[in-house]
Amino acid sequence: MTEVEQAERELIEEFRFFDNWMDRYQYLIDLGRQLPPLPEEYRTEPYRLHGCQSQVWLKTTRRGDRLEFQAISDSAIVSGLIALLMRVYNGRRVSEITPAAPAFIKAIGLDEHLSPTRSNGLRAMLQAIHRAAAAAPDTA
Repeated sequence: MTEVEQAERELIEEFRFFDNWMDRYQYLIDLGRQLPPLPEEYRTEPYRLHGCQSQVWLKTTRRGDRLEFQAISDSAIVSGLIALLMRVYNGRRVSEITPAAPAFIKAIGLDEHLSPTRSNGLRAMLQAIHRAAAAAPDTA
């Protein structure tokens, strides 16, 4: 099992503890509040993701065969979605970041419970992560 698959499995298990979507949304918001701050130098146009209704900034750094991500949004729920993506992808090997949709999205019901604009934002964030992995082929 890859690190990405393990992180997804852990997220799915965490979300099983919640009985309803109000609790899941609150958990997302709480996760978003725990994101480390993004330095102001990265809250600029070159790092802004387009396709999200909310403002989202994403900074990608390659460290050897791994990608590190820093991101933040001006929306509480979108920051929570970022926190989920960071748990799955941050610090992972380039070879593990595949363009396939992550399993946790469907497994925890995000595909059914996000508004269309938030779903578009999630898709834009995933595409940016996948583009970063494609642009930095694994050398290990």
